[in-house]
Amino acid sequence: MNLIFIVIFIISFLVVFQTYVLYPISIFLISKSFKKNELPGKSISASIVISAYNEEKVIENRIENIASLNYNFDQLEVLIGSDCSSDKTNEILLKSAEKYSWLQVHLFEERRGKAAVLNDLIKLVSNEIIVFSDANTNFDKDALNKLMPYFDDKRIGGVCGRLVLTDNEIVDNQSVEEVKYWNYETFIKRAEGRCGILIGANGGIYAIRSNLVELLPIQTPVTDDLYHSLNVLKKNYKFVYREDALAFEEVGKNVISEFNRKVRFAATNLQTLVYFSQLLFGRKILISYAFISHKVLRWFSPLFFVLLFVTSIFLSNSYLVANYLLIAQIIFISLSLIGWFLNSIKVRISIFSLPFFFVAANIAITIGVYKFFSNKHSYVWEKTER
Repeated sequence: MNLIFIVIFIISFLVVFQTYVLYPISIFLISKSFKKNELPGKSISASIVISAYNEEKVIENRIENIASLNYNFDQLEVLIGSDCSSDKTNEILLKSAEKYSWLQVHLFEERRGKAAVLNDLIKLVSNEIIVFSDANTNFDKDALNKLMPYFDDKRIGGVCGRLVLTDNEIVDNQSVEEVKYWNYETFIKRAEGRCGILIGANGGIYAIRSNLVELLPIQTPVTDDLYHSLNVLKKNYKFVYREDALAFEEVGKNVISEFNRKVRFAATNLQTLVYFSQLLFGRKILISYAFISHKVLRWFSPLFFVLLFVTSIFLSNSYLVANYLLIAQIIFISLSLIGWFLNSIKVRISIFSLPFFFVAANIAITIGVYKFFSNKHSYVWEKTER
């Protein structure tokens, strides 16, 4: 019995260490062996597609943001689909369509979910590059000019920009938990992109050759940006990252506001895995390594955290390393509980709020995994307020 606990303890520790520490370091070091792509800039015909649902607070600003882009609008079209919005979104869209000739508005009378709307818009695009974005995202004025040059390389099928999370209510430039976590994710995406194997694009800003884009499944919910990214890699094209192609999006105001979004993504991420399971053990070892380490192990890491904690308890009296790890875990959990209390009274102190964010995120992943295996996740959801 003791041997079983030792084996589980070692495996759990290795999985957690690989996911959160070793993989980011290793992919960064591997990326240094790849040359950085530097290509001359030029305009390419592009179609921006956006699915919107009840976005009256942001949709007009989003359209004006696109109108301010430093791009040749003779080579640009924008398609926005409203998924049976019940607020003033449709009214705003129709008014904007009268103002801008490059804007195509499609109002759908039945609520079907983001994937179905994107599929309908994809069928209507007429340009060689499709740029995916969200209604609550704003592009830097040169974002498209930064994305497009990479498509001069015929081996590149997709380019992802850098999504910068902001919080207008933060003072003294102090960052919220989600921003700090996103900076960690951006570090990984930057390294994967340099290798040409970006596993999951930023949903707010990424572009793909239109002939490589496949329609999203609508009977089973998937994560659209992850699905499109993996589809490019499956077709043996590169997916790269352009750090200076900037987009901005405001974060949720607290950990709780992001919780349901993470639950949903955990369930749809696993469903997406079903469609691309061949990439896990394919002939391209680097893609498999990244997919397993960055995504699959991350999705199941909550289970290994629990196993590590339980086995640490049983082994702490016999092994010093298990005892130290148990103490570290107890301290971390205690900090997260204090962070939970402080969050309830709207107080942020990083040493407490970061552990709380991490624990809450892993609980959300656990619920999402449960929903996936119990088939209780939906292709239609209520948007997270950002």
